[in-house]
Amino acid sequence: MDVMPLLLLVAGSAAVAAAARRTPAPAPLLLVAVGLAVSYIPGVPSYTLDPHVVLPLLLPPLLYTSASDSSYLDLRAQLRPVALLSVGYVLFATFVVGWAAYLIVPGLSLPAALVLGAVVAPPDAVAATAVARRVGLPSRITTILQGESLLNDATAITAYKVALGAAVGAGATWADGIAEFALAAIGGVGIGLVLMAPLHWLRTHLTEPLLQNTLSLLIPFVAYGVAEQAHASGVLAVVVVALYLGHRAWEVDFATRLQEEAVWKMVAFVLESAVFALIGLQLPIVLKRLGEYEGTSAAWYAAAVFAVVVVARFVWVYPATFLPRLLSARIREREENPTWRGAMVTSWAGMRGVVSLAIAFAIPSSMAAGPRNLILFLTFTTVIGTLVVQGVTLPPLIRLLRFPGRDRQAETLAEANAQAQASRAAEARLDELLSDERNALPPPLADRLRTVLERRRNAVWERLGQVNPVTGESVDDTYRRLSREMISAEREVFVRLRDHRYIDDEMLRALLRRLDLEEAAAFREAG
Repeated sequence: MDVMPLLLLVAGSAAVAAAARRTPAPAPLLLVAVGLAVSYIPGVPSYTLDPHVVLPLLLPPLLYTSASDSSYLDLRAQLRPVALLSVGYVLFATFVVGWAAYLIVPGLSLPAALVLGAVVAPPDAVAATAVARRVGLPSRITTILQGESLLNDATAITAYKVALGAAVGAGATWADGIAEFALAAIGGVGIGLVLMAPLHWLRTHLTEPLLQNTLSLLIPFVAYGVAEQAHASGVLAVVVVALYLGHRAWEVDFATRLQEEAVWKMVAFVLESAVFALIGLQLPIVLKRLGEYEGTSAAWYAAAVFAVVVVARFVWVYPATFLPRLLSARIREREENPTWRGAMVTSWAGMRGVVSLAIAFAIPSSMAAGPRNLILFLTFTTVIGTLVVQGVTLPPLIRLLRFPGRDRQAETLAEANAQAQASRAAEARLDELLSDERNALPPPLADRLRTVLERRRNAVWERLGQVNPVTGESVDDTYRRLSREMISAEREVFVRLRDHRYIDDEMLRALLRRLDLEEAAAFREAG
């Protein structure tokens, strides 16, 4: 097997994604644009998007990392709007887009048109998360969009299977569709619930961080594979397991958490970059298969379907946002009041992505070649259209709507109060331990424990206080900077001693790791 095309894809997409961080352009958009341009360079390998690779190998880890970073409590609080989007909107978009395509494209049967509707119905988890991170959406809207994109693939894939059965003459009925959806949803959630506790037990009982992180990398594939073997939704199984493990991540030891965070950041970066680059690289393949629908008619069909996809989301989101509040006093009491600005952003943040393309590529040859190729083309143009049009305009739209920013002062005050409560508990525990003669420590070491605790307690409060008039730093910032300079000086001495053969490389690595852990304890990630 020739691995060079894969290496080129990973290296090239990572380089473009890294460059995007230095530009105002969203990384997904830049990756797609570069993929489109590179696809026509002579000698570039053909990167066919294989659904047998994307769905079982790329989708589970991307869903897992997105779900594990999400808040189970926030998602539970927003379960009603999330369900309306991830189930209600997907089914609505399937029928609306399908019916519109049936009316617009001559000769396209209604079942084939509904296949297209199901394929382009779900906004993509990768696209939604990437854009939400970049533009800094309000937390409630971000939670709703992430929850929708985590759960809607299960609805879309089930609707696709039912419509496909009708399109190829398999005799699927409404009853079959409802039964299949119930099996997929209940089975996927059930398998996730069954797997999550044993997997968490394994994570907390493996004592070697390397083994724990190996398990972490395997978990999304295990959950997805078990569910799919049972003809349930692998998507829902992965999401349920990831939400549970993310919610209980504090029970895993610190070394595992540090390694796991770094590993999954790298995995998500590489996979997200490769996925968006793959979307752009599909253009020659899609155009080559277009066949009888070439020319201006194909462009008209693409523009019309894209417009229907965009408008249908507005048609669903605004009533789904405000009607339940008008009809239910309980909803008005329990949920915060939504705004038209939030509904506007939710409506406009419906980018499609690689899942839609993977499903389109999976349409079997038993469907007539003409409709199959047209569905692939319209899926591709819809994905590109939403990424380009909505991806480019979403950040300025959010700025134009003037969403209130985060109250940093209130957040810092809440953090300081939480740290103060934790410090009091730790101090009481320390006094209790030191009163036992088995834990006797020399006074300097006991004082050091108290000093570390006091500094951790005061550090957050100092961020609320005055800054250095010369440097603009808080006391805590100055402490961190001086600590880093001291650690850097120690590090240079260790390296110099190794270079003069006073210590060997094994001892150097042990000493550097000790400094690294001290530096990690002293500095937290900004923001």
